[in-house]
Amino acid sequence: MAGGAARRRVRRATSPAGPPRPGTRPGPPGVTVPRPFRHTAPVVDGAGQTGTADAGTAATMTEPQPLEGRPLPALDLLIWDAPNIDMTLSTVIGARPTAETRPRFDAIAAWFVEGAGDPGVPDAPDVEACVFANIPPVVGSLQRWVEALRGFGYAVFARPKAQPDDDIDQAMLDHIAVRAHSHRLRRLVVFSGDGRNFADPLEELVRQGTQVVVVAFSEVAGYAISSDLLEFIDIEDVPGAFAAPLDRVRLDALPPEGAWLRPTRSLREFVVGFAARRNG
Repeated sequence: MAGGAARRRVRRATSPAGPPRPGTRPGPPGVTVPRPFRHTAPVVDGAGQTGTADAGTAATMTEPQPLEGRPLPALDLLIWDAPNIDMTLSTVIGARPTAETRPRFDAIAAWFVEGAGDPGVPDAPDVEACVFANIPPVVGSLQRWVEALRGFGYAVFARPKAQPDDDIDQAMLDHIAVRAHSHRLRRLVVFSGDGRNFADPLEELVRQGTQVVVVAFSEVAGYAISSDLLEFIDIEDVPGAFAAPLDRVRLDALPPEGAWLRPTRSLREFVVGFAARRNG
């Protein structure tokens, strides 16, 4: 596991903030850092213009520049794995998500910022929320969705999805690594049920002193639920995250009399697909 974590750390950053900048590790603690701004990600260059993901230029836009011997500013960071949350939402409700069953990003932002505490205290953390999304060739209503997210205060890292295996997994890990270098990462909240991608690096961050909270659906987040290091919250337990209760039965919240869990697709549909795979 340590070898895997080491390999991740030396990969070239592909996140919006660019690669870690050399020579910015803090020296002895105990000196208060001047904090002229609260913004952490170079996602906006002036009014309404989105920033670039070019590593060489983006890293120099708004990344804090601590003076030698001064500690880095604290940061609470939210990472949203849009492809994973969308897919697992479909799985747990057994249907394609609609406007009524999709998460409310305004309520989630309020919950996250409230968890950062009083912004007026001396060591109050900066807050940053980032949504990572794959964008298909036909954009459709995604442009409105992205603009709504930006209006709620989220940075959005969008990558074209030209091939089925195109993903934003490494971009999320890279951005976490960048922020762990440019800030003192106090709290990391990851909305994803992807244990293959996140389990090892998140547990390593806990060992280094970061509070890590995984928020996902309990049906698909076994890696976080079973971890001795990670905290887990079911996404439906975030206040106001959904406009109405989802049509799901949670094994961690069963009624005393029990409950039926209906199939997510018909038996005939499954058998047709199974036969095609077996005979193909």
